[in-house]
Amino acid sequence: MFIPKRESRSGLLQEAFAKNVDGKQTGLYVLTNSNGCELAITNYGAKIVALIVPDRGGNFVDVVTGHDSIDDYLTSEEAYFGAVCGRTANRIAKGKFTLDGKEYTLAINNGPNNLHGGIKGFNAVVWDVLDIENSRIRLHYLSPDGEEGFPGNLSVTVTYTLTDENAVEIDYRAETDQATILNLTNHSYFNLSGAGDPTIGDHLLRLMADTYLPTDETAIPYGKPEPVRGTPMDFTEVHTIGERINDDFQQLVFGNGYDHNFILNKQHPDDYVYAGMLQSPKTGIVMEMYTSQPGVQMYTGNWMTGNLVGKKGQRYPARSAVCFETQHYPDSIHHPEYPSIILRPGDIFESKTTYKFLVK
Repeated sequence: MFIPKRESRSGLLQEAFAKNVDGKQTGLYVLTNSNGCELAITNYGAKIVALIVPDRGGNFVDVVTGHDSIDDYLTSEEAYFGAVCGRTANRIAKGKFTLDGKEYTLAINNGPNNLHGGIKGFNAVVWDVLDIENSRIRLHYLSPDGEEGFPGNLSVTVTYTLTDENAVEIDYRAETDQATILNLTNHSYFNLSGAGDPTIGDHLLRLMADTYLPTDETAIPYGKPEPVRGTPMDFTEVHTIGERINDDFQQLVFGNGYDHNFILNKQHPDDYVYAGMLQSPKTGIVMEMYTSQPGVQMYTGNWMTGNLVGKKGQRYPARSAVCFETQHYPDSIHHPEYPSIILRPGDIFESKTTYKFLVK
């Protein structure tokens, strides 16, 4: 069996992640590629803890926020750093939905809505490590029928691969024994100038999305997509994230910045496509994004406080990291016109998202 290194390039220690949580063992698993890049994963929440890639000078930079120990993750005010979110990422209005004529009630944990699967979503459970190699790890979680109010026993497998092209590939697979709803994503917080840099406002961004979903003040979509053209939501051409983030535009006021689902330009919802790119002018690191998901939720860390202590004693103030959560649309179960998040017995849910790193 592959034994991960005791200490990663990021300085993370395996013993700091070894703990019994809910009767299961947590750990730190460090993937490497031939270029010296590293991807550190903990099976608590299937979280990406560190992602080390080279900048334009050949220096290695950790480009995701996180913590130095499992204890810090267990008590963090930011529960979603690097995590897999489920069963349903994003929000479900009023924490209720009807499926096949039966109403289900979920936890209300974000204003009046359900967020990221509830009080104890997939981000806060211990996943089983099925297998691990130098550059690949496969994690599994069996979510029992009724967990957080969702129907069906749901079997989920997430595979992380660090390729020799300096790409992180995330593959999802899920099956259920009863009709249920499912919307999986990874919630990594990126700063390509290095985790701990105080802002992502200077980052250059392009998104291949001609439309987005406007929301009410509780971040629930009204329904119909609207064009981004002529608004601060337009990243079809390159803009810095901070260029228009404080504009007097209702959607930005509601979210205290960007926290919106952008509908990716696709011929078919499940097509695997180039979704956009992010670039730091400080390091020259570029992140290209590819996904089979129909949308991407861009969240600019508007509610980060800087209070918690992250890796190497770093603080993460507001807008010091940005998330690109590839996923189905928020509150899809209440919008039959959206791509469906219903999973039925005999069907297999599969999706793929890639974050590829290069320099300019």
